[in-house]
Amino acid sequence: MELINYYKLLSKEYPNIDAVSEEIINLSAILNLPKGTEHFMTDLHGEFESFNHVIRNASGTVKRKIDLTFGDTLSEKEKKDLASLVYYPREKLNYFKSKNLVNDKWYEKTIYNLVLLIRKVSYKYTRSKVRKALPESFDYIIEELMQEQEELESKRKYFANIIKTIITTQRADDFIVDICDTIVRLVVDRLHIVGDIYDRGPSAELIMEDIIAHHNVDIQWGNHDIIWMGAAAGSKACIANVVRIALRYANMETLQEGYGINLMPLARLGLDEYIDGDLGCFQPKLEDEHNLKDKDVNLIAAMQKAMAVIQFKLEGQIIKRNPDFMMEDRLLLDKMDVDFKNVQVNGKKYPMKDNYFPTINLENPYKLTKEEEEVINSLEYSFSQSEKLQRHAEVMYSKGSVYLKCNENLLYHACIPMDKKGEFQKFKYKEKEYAGKNLCDFFDSKLREGFFNKENKNNQENLDIIWYTWCGPISPLFGKDKMATFERYFISDKDTHKETYNDYFKYRDQVETSNKILKEFEVSEDRGRIITGHIPVKAKKGESPVKADGKLFVIDGGFSYPYQKVTGIAGYTLIYNSQAMILVSHEPFETHTATIYENLDMVPKEVYVHDEPKRVMVEDTDDGKDIKATIEILKELLQAYRKGLIEQK
Repeated sequence: MELINYYKLLSKEYPNIDAVSEEIINLSAILNLPKGTEHFMTDLHGEFESFNHVIRNASGTVKRKIDLTFGDTLSEKEKKDLASLVYYPREKLNYFKSKNLVNDKWYEKTIYNLVLLIRKVSYKYTRSKVRKALPESFDYIIEELMQEQEELESKRKYFANIIKTIITTQRADDFIVDICDTIVRLVVDRLHIVGDIYDRGPSAELIMEDIIAHHNVDIQWGNHDIIWMGAAAGSKACIANVVRIALRYANMETLQEGYGINLMPLARLGLDEYIDGDLGCFQPKLEDEHNLKDKDVNLIAAMQKAMAVIQFKLEGQIIKRNPDFMMEDRLLLDKMDVDFKNVQVNGKKYPMKDNYFPTINLENPYKLTKEEEEVINSLEYSFSQSEKLQRHAEVMYSKGSVYLKCNENLLYHACIPMDKKGEFQKFKYKEKEYAGKNLCDFFDSKLREGFFNKENKNNQENLDIIWYTWCGPISPLFGKDKMATFERYFISDKDTHKETYNDYFKYRDQVETSNKILKEFEVSEDRGRIITGHIPVKAKKGESPVKADGKLFVIDGGFSYPYQKVTGIAGYTLIYNSQAMILVSHEPFETHTATIYENLDMVPKEVYVHDEPKRVMVEDTDDGKDIKATIEILKELLQAYRKGLIEQK
């Protein structure tokens, strides 16, 4: 009886035998198409210009499609012009017009070439899927041009007349812009962001807007994402970290201009309490593009110091009320001498570089002053009232997760914590133990609860766990024994700055470790691969991003500008199409204007290619499994119609 009711419900969408049969035929046909191209990126750290360009050139995929489409029929300059046009159509058109290169003949040739290119990038999709990707204003025209066979005389005239009409009606510019945008959309079927969209760079909020506009994207959270997500949820400790890091890199654009966060109360606290003290430890890390006056630099330093002290106090409160976190070694404010000249770390006394702390009372060092309370409460209100930040946080939660299984690939940002023996490390919380996949699921659940219960006054436990995932020793998003922020600020001895990586990183190069992780997450050990980021690969020192005989890819190669001095490159990205897994490295991106005016492209270099033994079709993917399951259900519905169990309409 229950099964019949289910069939009746399904029959509302497929009301008769013809409708069911047609859908079965359509779905079966889709199974035999090549899988769509997947694009993997990680550790973007606010570098919007580079991110936006890599999205537009699809890590070189657009250029490869141009080469495949035109071969030697176009010169290298013509190919570069065409690629630049696809990336930035409106701007490139204006450039061509400024050089008096645009006329009817140019329009005819350009539109013709773009039509050939869109045919090449769309061949692996159904007409229905392509139709959904087309711009509404030109959907019929583009579809007609894509399907026509202009080698036939009659069709050639039809094809040419459509193009001429586009030009004579003065719609050629709009048409070119729309078809270029559609090419960029179709060239990649799915985008994976493997964590750390936020911090360091200036425009994380612009990256988020691009992600929101993307047709098919998922996110695996990084620890730098988590503090922003926690800040949006109301975690004061996460807010303190977000603001301090922004000040550390003199990068307030995202906070103030991007999200409208009011920093004036913090500025007043810095001026009132810290501007006259020693600020040497808090000089912001300035890049060439910063053009700040000395008094502005000192104010930023004073604000950063005031925020750091608030952060250490708030984090101390969290650690004290959560003994299960086992982070007592991070309680350092109460280990300072009465004159702040020395501090004990792990039982050893070290001289402090800074001893000016007017807002710390050593009788109760983790208690905020009245002024500090006012500052953090003001910031909490500002974060909660930022419509854009709250909208972006909701996207992070809806499109994101701690890990993702997709087409025999396991994606996570940092690590799966392990102990010294190579076993999954256990995290004990409230008498329960979590390890491996179970640990990741626990944090995933708690992170979501922390945000979606943010109006609940009893949400502090979840907020504390959000903060723990940012810097906790058994957090899969962090992967170190500690975050030595205090030591880096105040102690000269660099031995105290050392943050020891989780034992996972000792074992990750081994095939056995990758297989163990894949098995834990129920991914094929034979075909499965792991894709992560988090720790920049030191390419200039010869480190390979490909580990464990091709089982594991670490694709953080320095997308963020500050890391490029360490890596020697400007990041790795990964392309997985129906024929191969292609890992590419990038050179630093100048500006999009260089691409428009000089045809300079962030052309990636292939550093690893794994050809699939046979072409991967849709039937081999996760979507294929779902389609097969749907076909079986539809076959049952078909039988129900034929047996007369359900009436056709």
